[in-house]
Amino acid sequence: MSTASIIADYIRHKRSLGIRFDHGATVLSTFSRSVGKMPLRDIRPETITRFINREGISAETMAKQHGVLAGFFRYAVTRRRLKASPMPSFESRRCTPSFTPYIYSEAELKRLLAAVPAATGHTRCGIHADTLRTFVLLLYGAGLRRGEARRLKVEDVDLHRSLLHIKETKFFKTRIVPISACLSEVLMAFVAKHHGRRSRDGEDLLFSQKDGTPLNDAVVTEAFRRLRTLAGIKRDGGARNQPRLHDLRHSAAVHRVTSWYRSGADVNDLLPKLATYLGHKNLAGTQRYLTMTEELLAEASRRFEAFARGGCHD
Repeated sequence: MSTASIIADYIRHKRSLGIRFDHGATVLSTFSRSVGKMPLRDIRPETITRFINREGISAETMAKQHGVLAGFFRYAVTRRRLKASPMPSFESRRCTPSFTPYIYSEAELKRLLAAVPAATGHTRCGIHADTLRTFVLLLYGAGLRRGEARRLKVEDVDLHRSLLHIKETKFFKTRIVPISACLSEVLMAFVAKHHGRRSRDGEDLLFSQKDGTPLNDAVVTEAFRRLRTLAGIKRDGGARNQPRLHDLRHSAAVHRVTSWYRSGADVNDLLPKLATYLGHKNLAGTQRYLTMTEELLAEASRRFEAFARGGCHD
């Protein structure tokens, strides 16, 4: 059997156990493409090391990918596809700080949207400009995970009531996400334009690639990387520390809390509601999203000073 076939067997095995395994399947599919037709027995530790140490991969992601591949090769050994696992040793970088989310400013979000036509203008780009634009707006406007957005079907979008039905999320739960009237109008126009041009797999998916296949995570990530570059958004720390597509979700959370502080709302009361909106299991998951930007810190400090003086809390 080919490496790709054994990987497919492993993915089916994991899912037969009731595990969604979406992230693992993505890692293994990418690994399969990277080794091509190389037989499983010819894969060496250095092959795996090159894959894990790809440019732009954070230490945290490297550790996760190492874990996925280690599980796959253990499976191959127990199924007698290999005599021994070729997995290289991996030393966890415990002293390395975790990735700090990047909070896009409103000006940067506008630059991202303005750069969409240029980012999708060449023939190698697998998605249309309005697909990328709507995808970016949805991740920010509704605070969705990119996997949740990619799996959305047209039937999950209730445009009359401005609601999204997010099914089978990260924690195997379903939630209803209200969206703004502006975002609802964007989705309505997008659905009307792309009506009848859906996934070749027979699913009426909201987003698809130019060839009609479901929107692939690698394709949209690469398109966003070009978009970010064209918009001139970057930070120090090398390729592995650059702003990500997922940071749109972080930005949505931070901007919402900043707005609550400015309006004098009871943030302590609203944070659990934000956790529910984002689909977190508990408030701790949401708190990790609230990276302290200068703007958010200033609003929080202003609120505390008013409280300390015995004044009002607005």
